[in-house]
Amino acid sequence: MCISQTQALRKRSSVSDASTTGRRLQSTSSHSTVGEFTAKTTSPKRILEKHDSIDARKCLVAQAGLENFIHSITAPLDLTLPKAVRFNMNGNGRMQTWEDVYMAEQVYTQCLGISKRIYQMHAFTHEPDRKFAYFILEEHNERSLPFLPGFDFYVLVFTYYNDNNEVTAVDVQYDQLSFFLHCVGLAQMHAWFMECVVTPFAIVWAKAYSKSGLVNPFTFMLQLVLFPVLLMYYLEVL
Repeated sequence: MCISQTQALRKRSSVSDASTTGRRLQSTSSHSTVGEFTAKTTSPKRILEKHDSIDARKCLVAQAGLENFIHSITAPLDLTLPKAVRFNMNGNGRMQTWEDVYMAEQVYTQCLGISKRIYQMHAFTHEPDRKFAYFILEEHNERSLPFLPGFDFYVLVFTYYNDNNEVTAVDVQYDQLSFFLHCVGLAQMHAWFMECVVTPFAIVWAKAYSKSGLVNPFTFMLQLVLFPVLLMYYLEVL
């Protein structure tokens, strides 16, 4: 009798310890646990602290045209738009005023045969401590020419503001190759080629490379140099 009671108490204790440990790794606003790990610049504790300080909310904004959309998305955080802004367009274009941003958007949409753009945001993540917010921008693009297909596209937008709630910088990131492939109607063909031709070959190469035990930047760069040389030699022999 005593033995069975002792075993039962031990089981309860182990379950209690496990649940306590799990509770320590849980945020107050989430039921998902954070794994145990080590890293140079972060930890489970820091991740939980960041999670508790983040304001993530649903917020629907849908507008035709970039200028209308930008003025609408500032409302949830009471942000204002001064004339000057550091606008980084995927690292390929840097503009300093909102006027230039709106003008550039109008010009390149006409050049790409886009007649109408519906911009949407359904949720955003806000980090007040960093004065920083980001969201996924959804674009619905309609075309001006009948042989050009319409398409939807997704863009990651980072917004920074100052103590006066003025937007100071915007960083827009997206897959530029995919965007232009959609514009010319080659996206599906490219997706098929990468999935059916390139990916099987890449998986076979990765498995063989991993088993060789020589995975490092030097051998990888060496392969990038040798592969085209050997391919050209093989074609000349044929």
